[in-house]
Amino acid sequence: MAQIAEDRAFQEARLRAEELRSLINYHDYRYFVLDSPEISDAEYDELVRELRRIEGRYPQLITPDSPTQRVSGQPVEAFGIVEHRTPMLSLANAFSADDLRAWERRARNIVGDGRLSYVVEPKIDGLAVALVYEDGRLATGATRGDGIRGENITQNLRTIRSIPLTLQKKVPPRFEVRGEVYMTKSGFDRLNEERADRGEPLFANPRNAAAGSVRQLDPRITASRPLDVWLYQLGWVEGAPSPVNTHLEALDWMRGLGFRVNPHIERLKNLDAVIAHCESWERRREELDYDIDGMVVKIDSFALWQELGYVGREPRWAIAYKFPPTQGVTKLLKIGVNVGRTGSLNPYAVLEPVGIGGVTVKLATLHNEDDIRRKDIREGDWVIVQRAGEVIPQVVGPVASRRTGKERRWRMPKKCPSCGAPVAREEGEAMYYCPNTACPAQARRLLEHFVGRGGMDIEGIGERLAYTLYDSGLAKDPGDLYSLTKERLVALELRHPERLGGAIGDFLQ
Repeated sequence: MAQIAEDRAFQEARLRAEELRSLINYHDYRYFVLDSPEISDAEYDELVRELRRIEGRYPQLITPDSPTQRVSGQPVEAFGIVEHRTPMLSLANAFSADDLRAWERRARNIVGDGRLSYVVEPKIDGLAVALVYEDGRLATGATRGDGIRGENITQNLRTIRSIPLTLQKKVPPRFEVRGEVYMTKSGFDRLNEERADRGEPLFANPRNAAAGSVRQLDPRITASRPLDVWLYQLGWVEGAPSPVNTHLEALDWMRGLGFRVNPHIERLKNLDAVIAHCESWERRREELDYDIDGMVVKIDSFALWQELGYVGREPRWAIAYKFPPTQGVTKLLKIGVNVGRTGSLNPYAVLEPVGIGGVTVKLATLHNEDDIRRKDIREGDWVIVQRAGEVIPQVVGPVASRRTGKERRWRMPKKCPSCGAPVAREEGEAMYYCPNTACPAQARRLLEHFVGRGGMDIEGIGERLAYTLYDSGLAKDPGDLYSLTKERLVALELRHPERLGGAIGDFLQ
């Protein structure tokens, strides 16, 4: 019986592994070739992790073309192909401090218990490139592609002003540096606004915008996009001894030649400091005008790089500490409308719950009707939702490739959803307004604003209590707050214990 159960488990694992390989290859094509993802990075990572778990349990299921055995991405023949002299490999991922400690233990099992130092750098969410210089001049620029062969995008990379075309100092006859082309958040917002005005599809995120911009057959299009680069590694040196012995020395050498190296790279002496540094940047990443999806941790010594080597297609001397995702993909169930304190009608998305950055998101902002129309967001769409820092989640745009034809276009209602008054929109204004100054929704919002931090900052009164005071008739406007008595508040809590849940007691304290 045990053998039968094991055989059944193996067959189920084999079928699931085949399914996962097919799914991952499909999403690789959407992400790296079409620059049009259908799932979030977190969902993609989970598919890869599940496949790794199956292949770890049943190594006989590993196939040469498994996504776990190669770097994702396929070169596009239209650009011409560049063979990488040394492979551009992907990194293993760590999702917790325990994962980082396990990575360090594996390294120490090989190199012993000597002192290790680490270089920690932001993991830029962009497109990896390799730049080859010959006699101090940029000769070739290529994408990572599948890690062995990349696309020759030299002409496009020449349009990025932060990539030096010539180097003024004495350098080895031939060498390669590697980096990440990216787009700033502010530049991405401007680009999408321009595309929306022209009725063109919007980019899902800055990473896809950067990739789509670099991989244009017309370099003039690349030149028109707000692209930049961070260089993060010395690839190889030919015709002269290597000028450096450690990764940090290499970065300093590159910076001295005029390459753009991230200023937030630091050398740390132990793993506890590394963990604290990574966790600090997880909280601070919104300070940057470019996206980072984690931190890259590298052992500093090149000699130890040689000793540690690789496992599969991943170096043992480096690992990516991944932050929780800020984006997710879910279904937009319907579009609702809130009425603000000034009477503005504000559309919002009601979503199938989705976990983003450790928070379950059910609602997201949609700005205004024009924005919904520009992005072509429809009820029933699968949509990309973004949550960054403490900002209210927003719908970035639809995943148009997942449409079934049942999605519904949305228009602003002609009457206020709170009081039924006809809504109006002034010429040149983006918002619709309810003109009824006696509208209950406006009054509730006004009361909420008055007691909040932007108003009188009355401690103990939040949205729940403000709304209950209005609905009960105790406070129809802010002036009524000053005639409240303890007895009337206690009586209110006794009538509505399910709504207030101790809020009155907290306020009276």
